Amino acid sequence: MSESPGSNRGGRFGWTNQHASLLSFSADAYLNEIGITSRFQPTENSSLGRSLAVFDQTPDPEDTTNDIDVFANFMRSTKAPPRHTVLAGTEDAVAGSNLFNAIGCGICQVPNITTAAVGTVINGGAFTVPGALGNKVIHPYSDFLLHDVGTGDGIVQNGGQASANKRRTQPLWGVRTHDRHMHDVRR
Repeated sequence: MSESPGSNRGGRFGWTNQHASLLSFSADAYLNEIGITSRFQPTENSSLGRSLAVFDQTPDPEDTTNDIDVFANFMRSTKAPPRHTVLAGTEDAVAGSNLFNAIGCGICQVPNITTAAVGTVINGGAFTVPGALGNKVIHPYSDFLLHDVGTGDGIVQNGGQASANKRRTQPLWGVRTHDRHMHDVRR
């Protein structure tokens, strides 16, 4: 994890859980999604994600105001879209929910999770869970774990070779607001 070198923690963020914290995820997104280097990712990449360190001998973080921290805090404070109770109560939605449970989707798409206790120190001591985030029951419809559902990309992540074909369980909260639903992230 970028903010605590030498600390180990299971990844929870990114399609393949390759980041252990929102701050590490934020730095990676800045670099690989919009091309902005930071204190954690100071070396530019090519459009294919290959390091340009051999050509750029002087890493120069472009995010000199630590906007990655602001972005991480924004993500922490952003709520999932609320459940649309009218739609959820329709006959089709109830039938879909029953089918979802009957075929075993709820094994990975866990409906309820309780967040870490207030005061829990994580990320190698870099973050303490505040009252606004701690001891909350959330309804992500995800276990946030990696599963091999036969559609992985073959890229080895932090978990070694066994992680090559695994994908993170996509949270289904607010599913009506996004368009990628399949195990392979297709529409």
